[in-house]
Amino acid sequence: MTLIALIDGAGGGVHSLLAREVLQKAASERGAVLSLEIVETGTLPRIPKDAGSDTLLLVSNNHDWQSDHIKSFKGQLQRVTFEELFKNPSAIIFGGASENGRAKNGTEKTAGSDDLRQDLNGANRSLKIVAVTSCPTGIAHTFMAAEGLTEAAKALGHEIRVETQGSVGAGTPLTAAEIAAADLVIIAADREVDRTRFAGKRVYSCPTKPAINNGQALIKKAIESAEVQKQKAVQEGESAESSETAGGVYKHLMTGVSYMLPFVVAGGLLIALSFAIGGVGVTSQEGTFANALFVIGSKGGFALMVPALAGFIAYSIADRPGIAPGMIGGLLSQNIGAGFIGGIFAGFIAGYSVRLAIKWIKLPKSLQGLMPVLVLPLIATLITGLLMMFAIGTPVAALLNFLTEWLKGLQGTNAYLLGAIIGGMMAVDMGGPVNKAAYATSVALISSGVYGPIAATMIAGMTPPMALALAAWIFPNRFTTDERSSKVSTFILGLAFISEGSIPFAARDPFRVIPALVVGSAVAGAVALGLGTGLRAPHGGIFLAFIPGVVINYIGYFAALIIGTIVTTIVLGILKQPLVAAEKKA
Repeated sequence: MTLIALIDGAGGGVHSLLAREVLQKAASERGAVLSLEIVETGTLPRIPKDAGSDTLLLVSNNHDWQSDHIKSFKGQLQRVTFEELFKNPSAIIFGGASENGRAKNGTEKTAGSDDLRQDLNGANRSLKIVAVTSCPTGIAHTFMAAEGLTEAAKALGHEIRVETQGSVGAGTPLTAAEIAAADLVIIAADREVDRTRFAGKRVYSCPTKPAINNGQALIKKAIESAEVQKQKAVQEGESAESSETAGGVYKHLMTGVSYMLPFVVAGGLLIALSFAIGGVGVTSQEGTFANALFVIGSKGGFALMVPALAGFIAYSIADRPGIAPGMIGGLLSQNIGAGFIGGIFAGFIAGYSVRLAIKWIKLPKSLQGLMPVLVLPLIATLITGLLMMFAIGTPVAALLNFLTEWLKGLQGTNAYLLGAIIGGMMAVDMGGPVNKAAYATSVALISSGVYGPIAATMIAGMTPPMALALAAWIFPNRFTTDERSSKVSTFILGLAFISEGSIPFAARDPFRVIPALVVGSAVAGAVALGLGTGLRAPHGGIFLAFIPGVVINYIGYFAALIIGTIVTTIVLGILKQPLVAAEKKA
């Protein structure tokens, strides 16, 4: 069998020569016999008459190119554009050599995901998989998903390399060579991940939970359902398509939160250190080291919190052209007093303004390069800025001011009730959407000087792992051997405010474990907020207690943590049955 490749010379000398080079290299790697010709305008191609078992590949951006001259060809016929060929020449060679196409009915076949799916499903072989895992905070879910995929691929006999995009950037980043050699790309992420480098590859995207809960099922589904990743059209200014199915509004918001957190963490801890060194009067101690730390944290880290939130919400929606209008809108929101709520509005307005501009504005091909760097940022910034200044900013600023004053003045029953709601949300899904909604809101309120919600959030998030570890020690007959052996590490995760340590326990017995965790965390949150506890830093767990000035009301902090842990442990002991009795009942 021979692959006969005809390249349209009208596509330009450089394109034609590049197409010849990549086809020759791909054919050599596949071991295919290649007959290649660049067909200049006005000339006729040389097609063998006895080519019944051969494949004819037409490389042209004109779908009707050579239609009149190939009617007598009896073999398989495949058409690709230059762009499709450059993205994945190896897949083009394979698709052209398959048994599909025009071998029997004479119909044409274009390169697409079906060819590649047959490549993976039809051949019983070990696949090379690359994956990216990421969650908004970049801590537990990121690495649990990576472990789930690694173990699942090993069990299925596939080779896998996972890049973890944590809070400090990409861990073990994928190389260009690894991506080029991969048969399949899996993105298990709760926030937007840049897919530009995966153009031309089969990509399957999902949240982290499927990778954590059942990695083998996820890999099998990815093999079946993955689609060829196109170069993001927003960067080229050609299309307004964006991945709404990959997570929608929540995923865009969580992308903004994930990029915002480093600003908040750095700023919050620097402010806490400034108080630890200079005391409560650090703001007036100009020229001192403590005051310098305060200025860096408050006027540096915290000042960029809202612009980062808005900018990366817009980035999630519209890719890079959304960053500038989003950040400008976030800065305007901060300057007019609309705060993080206004920043959320600004991010979504900027992102969707870019997408609408791409859809409505059509420039000549020679000017399309101006879209991502000039036209889109200008129009989206104009729309976002005007709406923030004259329509949205003032009412949102009034709403935020009301919310801030109400939270600062919370006392009595209202404080206990709000704390219970925040605490319960933290334990419902342990790192999922409800948990992250409570956490993100509490973090954002720190910049407004409201420190109570983050205290209730953090203590309620620490309670579940600590209580499960304690229950596994007090009631050992209610837990499996694996659960009992992990109680020390689970307790430490709880101390560090990593709620995801509870997930393995909850997954085995959700109808008993989750209600117990919700009850205990609600009690912890209620006690924390009811006693006026506050935190000036967004993360760190028990270790924040060792930094002077971070914890407001140490008695409330430790009382909430201890009471919540004890209540959760008692409820677990009541709800969970001894394993032997449970098995007999079943």
